[in-house]
Amino acid sequence: MKVMQLLPALNSGGVERGTLDLARMLIQAGHTSIVVSSGGTMVPKLESEGSRHFTLPIHKKSLSSLLQVRPLRQLIEWEAPDILHVRSRVPAWLTFLAWRKLDIQSRPRLISTAHGLYSINRYSAIMARSEQVIAISECVNDYLHDNYQAYLQRPPEVIYRGVDTEEFNPNISVPADWKANIEKEYPNLANKQWLLLPGRLTRWKGQEDFIELIQRLISKHHDIHGIILGGAEANKSHYEKELKQKVREKGIEGHLTFVGHRSDIRYWYKESRLVYNLSKRPEPFGRTVIESAAMGTPVIGYNIGGPAESLRVCFPQGLVEQNDAEALYNRSRELLKGPKQKASLAEDFTLKRQAEHTIEVYETMIKKSPGA
Repeated sequence: MKVMQLLPALNSGGVERGTLDLARMLIQAGHTSIVVSSGGTMVPKLESEGSRHFTLPIHKKSLSSLLQVRPLRQLIEWEAPDILHVRSRVPAWLTFLAWRKLDIQSRPRLISTAHGLYSINRYSAIMARSEQVIAISECVNDYLHDNYQAYLQRPPEVIYRGVDTEEFNPNISVPADWKANIEKEYPNLANKQWLLLPGRLTRWKGQEDFIELIQRLISKHHDIHGIILGGAEANKSHYEKELKQKVREKGIEGHLTFVGHRSDIRYWYKESRLVYNLSKRPEPFGRTVIESAAMGTPVIGYNIGGPAESLRVCFPQGLVEQNDAEALYNRSRELLKGPKQKASLAEDFTLKRQAEHTIEVYETMIKKSPGA
């Protein structure tokens, strides 16, 4: 097959990473992979792994983007892919407008992946108007049925995001000097059990709940240390200052550390006693849950949205009800007693299975008669 994926840009983020992961797996399976975006820092890696990239400005939420419909249609006609796979709303609109003018008997099959719980309006409805929608979780699937049923051509196919088990697995060895260097950089982490909350610094990610939890736990567990891993976006630096002020006011600076954004997160997962996902609103998926589970580290999280789906399979004893501070505290204490428990990654959350399932959807769609 020849597959063309379309997205706004290739810089960073879950959608971008998923695009590269699938492109690599397509190449490994003997298919042809093409990606269309406005460019970005991940393009060299994409091309080094065997895919081709075409740069088109299909990322702007502007009427001027309609000028890209014709060049995009010409590119599709020239490359003649079997599959067009759109992953974001602006590229989805431009691709749809280009695709619908193509010969119905020979045009590619149009697939979309709904990566989020989009705002409910006609602009977002484009993600449900493809010939086949892929939902990244049951949470997203339910959302599509509840809000975009009228646009769906057929039931969405649920394909969970997957972890690269070559990168994340419990048998990975932490470099000999890694922990020593971390403890040199952050002396308060030495000789402590680490409790880790990964995620960007934003109000609904649960950092405030985590700070309250650490304050309570240190009175009973003197050997723990809380770690908030993740940076603030450029326009959210005030929230980082607010969180650090909260830590100072509670007098727990020696028990909780902000380590910023890290590229070595798998080692932080492996060295932590517990990992937390405390998002206060439903997320479409919980990548930190499955990454931690892939490393064998137990996770505690609220029973809402996509992260809860992953937890039910990988570490169900880590589920607590949302906004129940007492349950969060008690579950943490239970899991801190005795030896460290092990989480396990289910096959449905592996990158290999994600790619296999996606290719199965492509093959099924290609076999259907044009216009069906």
